[in-house]
Amino acid sequence: MLRINDIRFSMEGRPLFEGASATIPDGHKVGMVGRNGTGKTTLFKLIRGELVLEGGDIKINRGARIGGVAQEVPGSETSLIDTVLEADTERAGLMAEAETAEDPARIAEIHTRLADIDAWSAEARASSILKGLGFSNAEQSMPCSAFSGGWRMRVALAGVLFSAPDLLLLDEPTNYLDLEGALWLESYLAKYPHTVVTISHDRGLLNRACTSILHLEDRKLTLYQGNYDTFAETRAARLAAAEAEGRKQEARRAHLQSFVDRFRAKASKAVQAQSRIKMLAKMKPITSPTEAALKKFTFPEPEELSPPIVNLESASVGYDGTPVLSKITVRIDQDDRIALLGKNGEGKSTFSKLLSGKLDALGGRMTQARKLRVGYFAQHQLDELHADETPLEHTRRVRPDETPAKLRARLAGFGIGAEQADTVAGRLSGGQKARLSLLLATIDAPHLLILDEPTNHLDMESREALIEALTAYTGAVVLVSHDMHLLSHVVDRLWLVKDGRVGPYDGTLEDYRRMLLDMPAPKAEKKKDKPAKPSRNQITELRQAVTTAEQRVTKLADVREKLAKKLADPRIYEAHRIDEAEGWQKKFAEVENGLERAEALWMKALERLESAGG
Repeated sequence: MLRINDIRFSMEGRPLFEGASATIPDGHKVGMVGRNGTGKTTLFKLIRGELVLEGGDIKINRGARIGGVAQEVPGSETSLIDTVLEADTERAGLMAEAETAEDPARIAEIHTRLADIDAWSAEARASSILKGLGFSNAEQSMPCSAFSGGWRMRVALAGVLFSAPDLLLLDEPTNYLDLEGALWLESYLAKYPHTVVTISHDRGLLNRACTSILHLEDRKLTLYQGNYDTFAETRAARLAAAEAEGRKQEARRAHLQSFVDRFRAKASKAVQAQSRIKMLAKMKPITSPTEAALKKFTFPEPEELSPPIVNLESASVGYDGTPVLSKITVRIDQDDRIALLGKNGEGKSTFSKLLSGKLDALGGRMTQARKLRVGYFAQHQLDELHADETPLEHTRRVRPDETPAKLRARLAGFGIGAEQADTVAGRLSGGQKARLSLLLATIDAPHLLILDEPTNHLDMESREALIEALTAYTGAVVLVSHDMHLLSHVVDRLWLVKDGRVGPYDGTLEDYRRMLLDMPAPKAEKKKDKPAKPSRNQITELRQAVTTAEQRVTKLADVREKLAKKLADPRIYEAHRIDEAEGWQKKFAEVENGLERAEALWMKALERLESAGG
């Protein structure tokens, strides 16, 4: 059991915890949430004893092992599998001692203990974990030095999972994983036999792998039972109740103050006035918990281009003349929202580089709209920022003729305030760097925006703001992300990159998740006299499905109306523009078909919600 009792701690004079308490029972899977900078990572350091408390105490079971991911695995010549095996120091020590021990009694003790900790299946378990995190059998035998820092972090994660500590502390573990690795980790943590506390802004992980949410706010800790969606509902109700109580108290305070002001000077009412003054002094203000201001993203809108904006016919792409992907035949229109699915190494980044113009097609045909602008965001670009330059100086590089006021307005549109605008990039947080990189990727109002893991380093509020911005964006979006919540709310087309090909994926995101985890498809339930009442989470999901379907219908209806107006313009039927007219007519037919399908899906979603009693 982990007990946090009335702790106090400050960092550089700023209080992070004041009388914070929480109790986490053994075996619980806890997701820790809170605004960036509130002290979540600091709490982990306090639990591990790396920092000294100013007051209160933190207790865990005697002899319990605490584990977390090291900052980086050194680039040694030790193989990945051996690096993971060495993470279990007890097993490694016993195995080494078994080679040299001569006392028969000690040898017996060693082998008994090795049997107790299942040491003989260790290599198979280590290999399974590495495979789940994206390493093939061949790669597991390669030295750590053959891999980049991000991949070594996966090895570090594999090591701590293999060592199976009694208290596992994970700080944003999905930040260096792809979708497949993130889904595998969700499943693994849900079945982990000991206590887990995970700092995360990944809503999918918090919903599927956690049974409790530990919320850090206003220097206090509050433990909520249930997953993140349940926490969000409970917290919203709590905020509404606090706001209502605050209004009542203000009305009561105003009434008392009015009496005091009227009768303080009258001798006949002096006693009553003094009584009410004391009542006012005793009234403690009811304040709502500090809410994080939703820092919106403001993407500039591109002008409309004739469809398609990108068209590939039997195209191939690769490196040094060797194709990685071949026979690619797809098209992208300006209203498309596409998710690229596929395991790491299958070619998602290669395909993204082809679309962005960073790689040329090796064969086939690739055509683009004449005035097409492409924006590209990838995680490595955060490292390419100039550490000694401020965000204001970064934007001035690409907009040298704009006034400082205009540049600051651009930064503010991406949640970078006046103070951060004048702070060198090397001192910015990961989230602030991500916002700056997103600004630079979209500053030219691209018609096609390619985003590779855009939510890493963004907190929950920023992720929701990004979803809103992408939903309203009038350009095409191609997304590579491990954030299932982001994908489910933004994309309407799924493309699978697999076996050297790129093409549509016919299933849903949930189908893809089940396929990756080798989960069977849900069986059709037998008819019951009294069907089970849907849970609150199921009702919420059905309502979200209705909202998403309705938004899609509205969007397609707007597109159809715009196309109808364009087709009504006689100028597009002039002889020199006949190809353009045919393109618009084809697009109109596609939108009509898409609208018909979207309306059918909307009606089905409404029927399911109605059947569930929602």
